[in-house]
Amino acid sequence: MQIKNLFLQNFRNYEDERFVFSDGLNVLFGKNAQGKTNCAEAVFYLCTGASLRIRHDKQLIRMGEEKARIVAEAENRYGRVTIEADIYENKREIRVNGSKIAKNADLMGHINSVFFSPGDLRLIQDGPDERRRFMNISISQTSSTYYTALLRYNRILDQRNTLLKNHDVSMVLDTLPVWDEQLCKYAAIIVKKRVEFLERLAPFAKEYHDFLTDGKEELEIKPDRRYEGDEADIAKTLQRRLENNYEKDLRLGFTTVGPHRDDLDVLIGGIDAKAYASQGQTRTAALALKLSEVQIFKSLSGEYPVLILDDVMSELDLPRRKKLLKCISEIQTILTCTHAERVLYGAECNKIRIENGKIKP
Repeated sequence: MQIKNLFLQNFRNYEDERFVFSDGLNVLFGKNAQGKTNCAEAVFYLCTGASLRIRHDKQLIRMGEEKARIVAEAENRYGRVTIEADIYENKREIRVNGSKIAKNADLMGHINSVFFSPGDLRLIQDGPDERRRFMNISISQTSSTYYTALLRYNRILDQRNTLLKNHDVSMVLDTLPVWDEQLCKYAAIIVKKRVEFLERLAPFAKEYHDFLTDGKEELEIKPDRRYEGDEADIAKTLQRRLENNYEKDLRLGFTTVGPHRDDLDVLIGGIDAKAYASQGQTRTAALALKLSEVQIFKSLSGEYPVLILDDVMSELDLPRRKKLLKCISEIQTILTCTHAERVLYGAECNKIRIENGKIKP
């Protein structure tokens, strides 16, 4: 899976630029705040229909303009694919091979990507929201079932939380079972897919961590909560947990159990990394997780995703930089940095210099 070229028009600080990418390592370099990350963001947007940096699409439009446009021509194992996104103040239109898509779920899978930024290096020590977000983004790209279930679960969860704030306790208790039945239906799909994802992730993460640490420490990844059985069994378990927490939920005014509260456990040498790992250990573990994500895409789809490394090299020491370059040698990678010569160490690449939203020779 490779992106052949990318066209940006009035996107962020780009007025009108076309990028041509090689199948291997592509390095976007230049001073800070020139537009390198904006290009990487555009690639991820066409893969997922969302930005990792902003909540409202209108923020992607170049200042003073009414519309932004992103177009990518890519190639996957099924052949050529063209994805276009026209972003307006209050709406957007996304087309795949000329056909307009109605929902994000229809976009997922045409171009898969793994985005890795300095923020992801805090994946281990930051709160559980970050680890759930990591799972949600990764699983959604390979499973439209998961993505749809997640959207519906969150919608019902919002409605349940609104209900819990109602002062008519009798009415709330009568109504909760109706919401819980639907909530547990989608929660069970989410939980089951996450369990499968972590079962695939754990051995890859251990292998990469062994490589990055020269086998000095062992990394373990597993769910923080065990669920047994199929989706029907999981739904029943969740329904019982919800019922047992009615009093607590009513008192607090929100839903205290469910996959929106679950986490994953990260152990380094048998010790909880979230609480006790050093900064260096957490960075290495996070790097192992993101590289494992790449391998999961390969195992599920038969081809590597596009790997986006946004200013990650500046956060890694020399040995890990060199090992990372070795790990990505067979993957199309878009890497951003300020000084290419300081992070490449002789690696062959397609260099693209960015200055004030323009490609410079």
